[in-house]
Amino acid sequence: MARKDPLPAFCFEVTVSIAGASNGEAFFKSVGGISMETEVTEYRAGGVNDSTYKLVGATKWKNLVLKRGFTASRELLQWREAWLKASGTKTRATITIEQMDTDLKTSKYKWVFVEGWPVKWELSEYDAGKNEISIETLEIAHHGIRF
Repeated sequence: MARKDPLPAFCFEVTVSIAGASNGEAFFKSVGGISMETEVTEYRAGGVNDSTYKLVGATKWKNLVLKRGFTASRELLQWREAWLKASGTKTRATITIEQMDTDLKTSKYKWVFVEGWPVKWELSEYDAGKNEISIETLEIAHHGIRF
C-alpha cells in the first residue's frame, strides 16, 4: 500500500495566462488567498420558536496574493497599470497554481483561478538598517476556482 504523505508547502508552481496566451511560469516566494467560503443565511420560520434554519448563501473567494523578490522585470506592474488607464486594454488572466511533489517534476494537485485581474500592487518598505531583498506583492481578484 502506497503512503500518502502530506506535500510540502514550498513545492509549488504558478502560471499566469493573460488574454489566452500563456505568459509562462512565474517564480513567487509565496502564494496566499487560496480560499473559498459559503455564507450561511439564518432563517426563522413562523411558529418555530426553538430553532432557526441555516440556508446556503453566496460563495465568495479571497483575492490571490502573490509575492516575489522585486526584479527589473515589469510585466506584472504593466498589467496593473493597464487597468488604471481609462483607455488601457483591460485583459483578464487565468492563474494556475500547482502543488508539486518534492522532486518538482510531478504535479499532484492543481487550482485554476479564472478571470483574474490585478487589484493591488505593492513594493516592500525600503530600510537601510535591514539586510533584506525588496518584495513585490500583487493581489488578484478572480471569479472563482476550478479544481
